[in-house]
Amino acid sequence: MMFGLCVIVVDLCLAAVGPAIAPYPTQAPAGNSLIPPNGTHWFGTDVSGMDIFSRVLATPRIDLTIALVSTVIAFACGVALGVVSGFFQQGERAGRIASALIMRIADVVQAFPMFVFALALVGLSRPSAKNVIIALAFLNIPFFLRLTRGAVLQVRSKTFVEAAICAGNSPLRAAFFHVMPNALAPAMVHFSTTVGFSILLTAGLSFVGAGVPPPTPELGLMIQVGAQNMITGQWWTALFPGLCLAVTVLAFSLFGDNLRIFLDPTNRR
Repeated sequence: MMFGLCVIVVDLCLAAVGPAIAPYPTQAPAGNSLIPPNGTHWFGTDVSGMDIFSRVLATPRIDLTIALVSTVIAFACGVALGVVSGFFQQGERAGRIASALIMRIADVVQAFPMFVFALALVGLSRPSAKNVIIALAFLNIPFFLRLTRGAVLQVRSKTFVEAAICAGNSPLRAAFFHVMPNALAPAMVHFSTTVGFSILLTAGLSFVGAGVPPPTPELGLMIQVGAQNMITGQWWTALFPGLCLAVTVLAFSLFGDNLRIFLDPTNRR
């Protein structure tokens, strides 16, 4: 958990000041192309002559922005829909219909392979960071919806919920002011893991040309450009961005998994 936290803090700092502290320009050639790692260019240069180390320092700004914004949108929408679906499942007829409709739409969204669906959503318009954010948010909503709905179904039967309704609260107010605060834990715990997955999916979309446009410093785009040179012996062009991507995703996953254990007293050792 501490390893993940340290990497996350470093990524957040780089997202804020990374391009400013990069020794070379991040979107302009720094010199000769395909220079191996040395004392001047620590990670070497790519086929365009851009310094790979400088670009790696700048990647958290775009990758974290896309991942965090899309996850926040998915979290807010998914939690709200999960509360409505879970709380009104056994209520009046209109509530049951709304609950069933929400779940069927979520089933349809999750029936498609996530990467293929994201590729199709971004492909409907031109590749850009905004469109990637919209696609990732849309695809992650069902995940938070199901987590919240399961927690709401457990909290819904508690005595304090019935007491809140008997005290004069409307069902909608009881759902969002009394049930939702007690059903947020599962979604909050998996927030970090979803951010890591969104970074990975963003890199995948950029790798196939459906993510952010070049020459934006983005890990998937850098791997895609460098992969073409690896077969000719220029291994550094894709290796260092790939390692950065792997460590970042691993850090968010480790932090999220261990946070779940930390917050659950029955799992502590």
